[in-house]
Amino acid sequence: PRVELAWAMRAHQHAQVYFNLISSVDPKFLSLTKVDDRIYEEFRRSFRDLRVDVLDPEELKSEPAK
Repeated sequence: PRVELAWAMRAHQHAQVYFNLISSVDPKFLSLTKVDDRIYEEFRRSFRDLRVDVLDPEELKSEPAK
């Protein structure tokens, strides 16, 4: 139990550090991987009209969205 607790505490610390890092940078300038632009291009190719600034769960569950 102590090892699991220590691991969980360490994981939480790492999560806080990464959250603080990504929260402190304007998303326009944030690059997490070398292929971020390619991932985004593929995403937009698949989901051309999806508004990512406001996601409505009910709209995503609709028949046209599926």
